Amino acid sequence: MQKMEVKIPSYPKSSYTIAIGAEFLSTVLLQIKKLLPAGQLFVITDANVAKTKHLKNLLGKENIPRFVITPAGEKSKNINTVTKIIEQMEKKSLGRDCAVIALGGGTVGDIAGFVAAIYKRGVPVIQIPTTTVAQADSAVGGKTGVDSSISKNAFGIFKNPAAVFIDVSTLKTLDERQFNAGLVESIKHALIADANYLTYLQKNLKGILARKQKPLEYIAVKNCKIKAAVVEDDPYEKNKRRILNYGHTIGHAVESASNYKLLHGQAVAIGIIAANIIEQKLGLGGKERLEVLKKLFGRLNISLKIPKNITKWQILDIISRDKKTVQKWPRFVLLEKTGKVLCKNGQFAIQVERKIVEETIDILLKK
Repeated sequence: MQKMEVKIPSYPKSSYTIAIGAEFLSTVLLQIKKLLPAGQLFVITDANVAKTKHLKNLLGKENIPRFVITPAGEKSKNINTVTKIIEQMEKKSLGRDCAVIALGGGTVGDIAGFVAAIYKRGVPVIQIPTTTVAQADSAVGGKTGVDSSISKNAFGIFKNPAAVFIDVSTLKTLDERQFNAGLVESIKHALIADANYLTYLQKNLKGILARKQKPLEYIAVKNCKIKAAVVEDDPYEKNKRRILNYGHTIGHAVESASNYKLLHGQAVAIGIIAANIIEQKLGLGGKERLEVLKKLFGRLNISLKIPKNITKWQILDIISRDKKTVQKWPRFVLLEKTGKVLCKNGQFAIQVERKIVEETIDILLKK
């Protein structure tokens, strides 16, 4: 038997710019063309965004090919949608010199990023998030993917965008439920990285909910700074980047078990409460923080009740397939204190006994 070594060069260092402001969507297409002057463009959006003026504001009179995901939301976040989009791109004779523009919320961004990563072995993607959850989290960091019939993001790949354009004025078209639920990701960022930011969110929530430009721009910048710092330190989620999943382990399981009737933000809020209960059971404190969070989620009109048709065994089954699992049991991201994640033996996701997790889920189901 003969052996030989194939050397694989690492990717060169790169970066991308996040532009944050208000009422500038109509200028973005020109900026994209300057950034990617040689390529054809293809827009991926969804039925909700198509009902607004965002698409028209972005494209103006330009007749750029597009795909409108229907129905909008998590139910379309699957491999079948990806296949349809790629086949439409092929019918438009788009080559490797094309670029994908993602205009919409987290689902649009995840699907479009995944399409861009695998189409012709990879083309650029530009993220233009139009929801609170996407502007706070999913448009930045390069995570892309779609769900299987069993769990969230079972198909996925890291695909960093060529650029991100965050126009906070697009948030005005969101309904209250979507807008409020998306703010949970901002609360998560405060919990894992900046206690003062949590105080800001509490004190300025009235202005945020009124969708005033200044606080919306502030939280957009703050969220991007927090996430960018984590992603730069651990781009492929080997360790520290897992802190961005705070509240997501049980949250994702509840979201999946609800057949996506719960919004992502609502499910993560439930997961954050679960994490706080686990923290208390492990002697990490946080009793006062738990009450603060319950009050804050209440101000957002976010219900922390798990639908009655969801069982403990469903939740346990789904979390056994979480991406942080080791021997079919997940590791949990927990707080040492508000603004600081617990790091144990150099690891930011730690083992929690099954008994404690089961007791926590029982508490959630009784609420």
